[in-house]
Amino acid sequence: MSINLDLPPELENQLCNEASQLNLTLSEYILRILSIRQVIGNPPKTGAELVAYWQSEGVINSRPDITDSQAYARKLRHEAETRERA
Repeated sequence: MSINLDLPPELENQLCNEASQLNLTLSEYILRILSIRQVIGNPPKTGAELVAYWQSEGVINSRPDITDSQAYARKLRHEAETRERA
């Protein structure tokens, strides 16, 4: 389905800037915004609902290269603690 919208220039600029920060086209970004409106109106209320939401959005298991999350977190923490400051 195609819909034509006449956006005020200021709103169009804001949306374009936000889309570019996420490396999305304007259409992809607007579609993303519209698809999450139900979550905003009815946010997860329990941990189980939150996990189910993350799974449905592909966040959980989105990094198959990380096989041991605790070891990966320790590695990141160590790198952050030992990096040189500019």
